[in-house]
Amino acid sequence: MPLTGTFKNLLIRGLLAGLVAGLLAGAVAFVIGEPHIDAAIAIEEAAAAPVEPHGHGAAATEAVTDEPAGHSHGDSEEPLVSRDGQRFGLFLATSLAGLALGALFAAVAYYARRVSGLSGPILALTLAGLGWLAVEAVPFFKYPANPPAVGDPETINNRTWLWLAAVALGLAAVSIAAYVAKVVAANQFLTVRIAAPLLAFLAVAGIGYLVLPDINEVGPDFPASLLWDFRVSSLTIQATLWLALGLGFAFLTERAAKASSRSEALTAR
Repeated sequence: MPLTGTFKNLLIRGLLAGLVAGLLAGAVAFVIGEPHIDAAIAIEEAAAAPVEPHGHGAAATEAVTDEPAGHSHGDSEEPLVSRDGQRFGLFLATSLAGLALGALFAAVAYYARRVSGLSGPILALTLAGLGWLAVEAVPFFKYPANPPAVGDPETINNRTWLWLAAVALGLAAVSIAAYVAKVVAANQFLTVRIAAPLLAFLAVAGIGYLVLPDINEVGPDFPASLLWDFRVSSLTIQATLWLALGLGFAFLTERAAKASSRSEALTAR
């Protein structure tokens, strides 16, 4: 069952699969990710809370703070978007990300089918796995996600560029491994066909990890269990997105192929 259809057909499949994948990823993020974010925000707010001055009465307060006794340090600025608004925006963001990813996925599948002998569903699942490996796994294990209250705001631009460099590294590692797999595809030894692309991937990723600088801005007081849970949930959300995208695209491919077969059978009668 080859991957058939025009670019428009594949694009529609990619958009539908991406939308569903984005909604599923948003649901997973809401269930397992939001509690960790709330806990991290609570830690951040507690660390930023003002220290109450010691003393008795308004006179002592004025003497310590040089401000009128009626002034309250407990007042904090309201966020531009409430947490409820952020939760609603979570589904909007994951849906838009899923649509964009689905369009890119369809474009890659359109060209990949020309050089691959895999069937349509298997090709879709393979591309999803390789996409997750390149865009999520390689960058994640070098620069894992951090919750709020972790990281210096002044270094955010530098960290963003390094993360993009890690994504480029992942794409390069997967591309070289795919090329090596094609080169050794005719080898009579199964172990060579498996080991050669795997070693090529590990070699490229390993060299890139050594070249890219390390980043560790996690404070010593931040709970290790919360950091671990947040990173596991982040990895799970991204895995859900890519898995749902691959399965959705594969299902739509099978559905289109069967509909085409029924149409051809009816025409032949």
